[in-house]
Order: sequence, then structure tokens, then C-alpha cells
Amino acid sequence: MTAEVELPQAPEGARAVFGEFFPEAVRYAELLADAGVKRGLIGPREVPRLWERHLLNCAVLSEVVPEGVTVCDVGSGAGLPGIPLALVRPDLKITLLEPLLRRTNFLQEVVELLGLDHVTVVRGRAEEVLGTLQPVHVVTARAVAPLDRLAGWGVPLLRPYGEMLALKGDTAEEEISGARAALSKLGVVDTEVLHVGEGVVEPMSTVVRVVVGESPGGVRFAAKRAKAARASRTRRRR
Repeated sequence: MTAEVELPQAPEGARAVFGEFFPEAVRYAELLADAGVKRGLIGPREVPRLWERHLLNCAVLSEVVPEGVTVCDVGSGAGLPGIPLALVRPDLKITLLEPLLRRTNFLQEVVELLGLDHVTVVRGRAEEVLGTLQPVHVVTARAVAPLDRLAGWGVPLLRPYGEMLALKGDTAEEEISGARAALSKLGVVDTEVLHVGEGVVEPMSTVVRVVVGESPGGVRFAAKRAKAARASRTRRRR
């Protein structure tokens, strides 16, 4: 049995970050603290720090997402960072990609309750939707996997010259160093560590930015993507 943990009041800075969608952000926080805990999507110990560590930490990612682009949030889980990003950026078209049914059910409920018409929930793994999901400008992720493995899932979903933005911790630079060979094979042409959320979250959120060239995922994934696209067209014609 899970003990009830009270959700703290939203910090003053949250109003400025979420703007007109602040009431929706509060509702999302309430859903995470209630249904999110009961369904095992977040731990009860996270409830007291939901605002600073989760909602605001993810919302400030918007500082480095270009305007009007398509986004795929890989391994979205309880909707982090995808839903906070959607709340502050209605100009984006966001896909929440998550393989587990109980999580996609929760995500769909949240999207409908908050009226997020620019957000779509897709159940599946990144490698399964390759070729069926339209390539996106930006892939986002948080606490999914080490960078080399995460890039193997996320980079192939990108359009040429797209970018992956991964929320990471203090080991961001080390992860980049250890993943250089894998990233190169995936067609990555540039990486950098960014810090966002100055004056909003302390410490600031750390983002690893991975930029691809004209062949996201490299040669092997280009062939796989083409094969999947042909199979999809064949199914539509039947």
C-alpha cells in the first residue's frame, strides 16, 4: 500500500514558465502525484519535488527547441519531458513514444484531459516505428538509457540535419566521450552540452545536443528505413 504524499504548491516561477497553461501544468502535477504514483509511473518520494525536478526541469528544455518543429519524445514514460514541453510550446507537433501499455494509457488520458491537440501518443519502441513514424526534426529523451544506446534508438527517427536533445546529469561530458565511436557510425556530425533554465531551476538542466548530417542513423538505418517505408506503402495499397 502506497502512503499518500502531499503535492507541494507550485513555485512562483512556474507561473512565468507555463504562462497561460499554468492551470494545465497544475492539473498534470496533480495527476502525476495521484494516478502516476498509484500506477507505478513515478515513485512517491518524487512527489515533494515534482515541480522543480520534473515539470520545470523538463519545461526549460523549450529554450533550445526550434520553433514550429516536429518532436518525438522517446521512452516518454509518464510524459517527461514531452508533456511539460507541450504545455509551454503549443507551436510544436509532439509524439509521445512509449512501449508500455499502462504508460500509454496514462499518457492518452493526460493528453485528453489537458486538451493537448498538438500531442499524439504512440505505443511502441523506437526500432519498431522506424519507417512508419514520419521522421522528425527533434528527438527528446530523459532518463531513458546511456547516450550510446539512446542515440541508437533516437537518431534514426530524425530527419536529415535534425537533432536529439537528451536531458542528462553531471556525467554528460563523460557520456559523450564514451559514445563518440557509436555516434559517428550513426551519422552524428556534432555534439555539445547545454545548460538551460537559468533563474528557473537550480542547478540548471543539462542537455546533450546531438546533431545529425544527411543520413540519420548511418547507412544501415537508411536501408532499414527505406525497407520499412516500402512495406508500409504495400500495406496501404491492399
